[in-house]
Amino acid sequence: MTMAGRLPETYGQSSGANLADILERVLDKGIVIAGDIRINLLDIELLTIKLRLIVASVDKAKEMGIDWWEDDPALSSRANHSQLERENRELRERLSELERASPKEETE
Repeated sequence: MTMAGRLPETYGQSSGANLADILERVLDKGIVIAGDIRINLLDIELLTIKLRLIVASVDKAKEMGIDWWEDDPALSSRANHSQLERENRELRERLSELERASPKEETE
C-alpha cells in the first residue's frame, strides 16, 4: 500500500495556537540550557567555555534576581542617565574636597 498521492497535512490554526501556548509557558516558567566545552591535549586543559542560556520573560527574570540589562548603559537609557548622575556627584565631591584642602587666598 503506497501513499504517493497523499500530501502532507498543512499546519492549521491549532498548531499556531500550540506554539503560542508553548512560548507563553516557557516565558512564564523560564528555561535554562547549560553546557561546558573543554578542549584538552594530553591531559592538559587548553580551553574551557561555559555556556549558560536562560529564556524567560522580563518579569520572571527579575523574580529570579536577574536584571543586568537595567544597569547596562548600552541597553538602557535610564542606566546611562544614572551613570552620568553618579559621575557628576563624584566629581562634585572631589571638587569640594580639593577646595577644602587648598589654602584660601586672602583678599586685601
